[in-house]
Amino acid sequence: QVQLVESGGGSVQAGGSLRLSCAASGRTFSSYYMGWFRQAPGKEREFVAAIRWSIGWAYYAGSVKGRFTISRENAKNTMYLQMNSLKPEDTAVYYCATRYSGSADYSRPEIYDDWGQGTQVTVSS
Repeated sequence: QVQLVESGGGSVQAGGSLRLSCAASGRTFSSYYMGWFRQAPGKEREFVAAIRWSIGWAYYAGSVKGRFTISRENAKNTMYLQMNSLKPEDTAVYYCATRYSGSADYSRPEIYDDWGQGTQVTVSS
């Protein structure tokens, strides 16, 4: 079993920045995709960004493209989400997730095998 632990959430004003981290620990970690999702109150969980762990290809939701950057540090089994130019509509609990093997639609939460506990991001206007 792999544990995913998110950190870096908090409260910022619109236009500010935050960097989220997702550290994987437990058994020997190997991932096909890692992804970030978010869920605002009363809304469904939505895709934010994903990364092909081995080669670093990044994928983004249209709503965050150009503002958010996903990256990973393989040696530390850690993924990051740099969030710039934050907007109030970015307010949500952010979750990281991992899919261990096989290509799939990375934007669908159901294809991921393990999830972190989430970290709150609040952006005020």
